[in-house]
Amino acid sequence: MAKKPSRRGSSAPTIADVAKRAGVSPMTVSRVINGEQTVRPLTRAAVEDAIRALNYAPNSAARSLAGGGQVRIGLLYSNPSAAYLSEFLVGVLDQAARGDVQLVIEKCEPGQDEQRAARHLIDGGVDGVLLPPPLSDATEVIALFGEAEVPVVVVASARPPDRVSSVGIDDFEAARAMTRHLLAMGHDRIGFIVGNPNQHASARRLEGYRAALEERGAKVDEALIAQGLFTYRSGLDAAELLLARDPSPTAIFASNDDMAAAAVAVAHRRGVDVPGDLSICGFDDTPFATTIWPALTTIHQPIADMSRAALDQLVVEARDRRSGKPSPHRRVLLDYSLVRRHSDAPPRRRRPEVVAGKK
Repeated sequence: MAKKPSRRGSSAPTIADVAKRAGVSPMTVSRVINGEQTVRPLTRAAVEDAIRALNYAPNSAARSLAGGGQVRIGLLYSNPSAAYLSEFLVGVLDQAARGDVQLVIEKCEPGQDEQRAARHLIDGGVDGVLLPPPLSDATEVIALFGEAEVPVVVVASARPPDRVSSVGIDDFEAARAMTRHLLAMGHDRIGFIVGNPNQHASARRLEGYRAALEERGAKVDEALIAQGLFTYRSGLDAAELLLARDPSPTAIFASNDDMAAAAVAVAHRRGVDVPGDLSICGFDDTPFATTIWPALTTIHQPIADMSRAALDQLVVEARDRRSGKPSPHRRVLLDYSLVRRHSDAPPRRRRPEVVAGKK
């Protein structure tokens, strides 16, 4: 039996193929498929011609892209912190289960293949996309979704673009609150581990740390600021650097719990008691904060609530877009809190051999 010739090998044409042939976005193709009246007649005719030329058969997901009913939301992530991602998924999966929302989860390695992964979601005909950090600060990825007319909500970006909605906390004030807390306990040499330099939240947390020191009239010692990447590994390196200073800090404030946990591990290895000889505080309040010893004093960032709020906003924007309604972008700031556990205490006089980590 003779085989029929196939286009692109054995692959059937996709909504992206139709969009490319018609010179429109995949979202516009979806609107035509679902009979929306907001599409201009000339554009509708071009899409219908492309559908006929390619013999494209819309699937059920494509048919559901307009009007009421199920909303198909993409989640694109590359966060190196498993603890952060776990909390984020708790919120988004819970909220998706409460409504008619289908989640499409796409992963890419940090700093690699973001645009390829973004295009894969666009080609799949998603209604909208959630971008947790660090992709919440990836301007090229956000622009790519904008060109495809796919709504985006970014999460935990300290400086979100005006053209998208966002959900987060005030990173500056949260970091200033933690630094004030350590100063009030009597610490005057507070080390700080900065997060990934490509994320705006890192810069805002560093600014909050500096502001708290300056308002107390304390000098900002640049030797007590170490660069990290929000990863446990980078926290190990940064803590080693800080504890090798002479004199060493009496407290370390890390920009996330992963790096704070790493600092605790370095202190243990050096024979430095936490919190007796060294206070260590984190940021996020992920499960990591309570699975190490001593449990971390940290800034509680309501990650699960942030992802719930972001999904809610995205569903509203996607459904408004289907019906042709304007959907103004919103910036939502949720409350943070300082959670005290067992990793901080007032400074005390330390034996020189303990500070140096000598036996």
